Amino acid sequence: MDRLNNKVAIVFGAGPNIGGTIAHFLAREGAKVCVTDVNESAAAAAADFIRARGWEAMSLVGDARNDADVQRIVATTVERYGRLDVAVNMAGRVHWDDVLSMKLDDWHDSVASFATAGLLTTQHAARAMLACGAQGSIIHLLSTAAHFGEADGAAYCAAKAALLNFARSAAMDLAHHGIRVNTVTPCSMEHQLWTTMRDEMFDPNWQPPARRGFYSRQEYLDQLPLRRFPRASDLAWATVFLASDESSCMTGADLPVDAGLRFKYPTWTPGRHDPRDINDYARATKVTRYGEAQENLTDLLGDPIDRS
Repeated sequence: MDRLNNKVAIVFGAGPNIGGTIAHFLAREGAKVCVTDVNESAAAAAADFIRARGWEAMSLVGDARNDADVQRIVATTVERYGRLDVAVNMAGRVHWDDVLSMKLDDWHDSVASFATAGLLTTQHAARAMLACGAQGSIIHLLSTAAHFGEADGAAYCAAKAALLNFARSAAMDLAHHGIRVNTVTPCSMEHQLWTTMRDEMFDPNWQPPARRGFYSRQEYLDQLPLRRFPRASDLAWATVFLASDESSCMTGADLPVDAGLRFKYPTWTPGRHDPRDINDYARATKVTRYGEAQENLTDLLGDPIDRS
């Protein structure tokens, strides 16, 4: 507690999983937090959750890809709290498609969602930090897609990789001002078991999508040396560290929060040596919202299908 006392933070992206959990943990460590999202109800719900626990938060609606929106969000936050010390950007939308079939509009949306949003959130946050004399911290959430090529993922991989190298360059531009820019890289997240990936285990009629780059949750789990998916709280703790003075000599760095995935030898499959069935994993999983455990996944969705 109190690692971020007297600091003010903005979190761009406010759902109950990653963005809301990061906002919650920043507030829990003492920061005053503005939670913002394109979805007004999502931003309001995150701020309400934080305030209900006795911490300071406000919500604003806005699109991190829109210059005027980002400028307004930063200005309103500074007007309300008097300064800005931390900006966390995890906004973005994903488009999957083969290179030969990719729609130009989806490509532009991917670049805007990640690279352009990265520029705007960094630019306006850094200007506000300079104006109030803060030696601030700017943090961008990435993906393993920023570091690897993925079939059907050219737009996503390109946009996340652009954000990675943008952050490194911004770190160099802002270093002499005392403003740090770092990134956090997760892989596929545990909460996806009850959001985007739920049908794979719980729908008896589920069929794999036709995407060439598709891999099952079992295949993914088998690649993780720590034998579990990262949780939203894991990303939140990494973000708290980068937002705090504990990381005051770090800039341009990327923290992998991926259960060891990035650094394992490519042909080694941990699951062959330490088997763990994805259905057993799901049975033991707790659904979390804003980083707090709720019901068991099986209580929420029923028992995973036995495919043996």
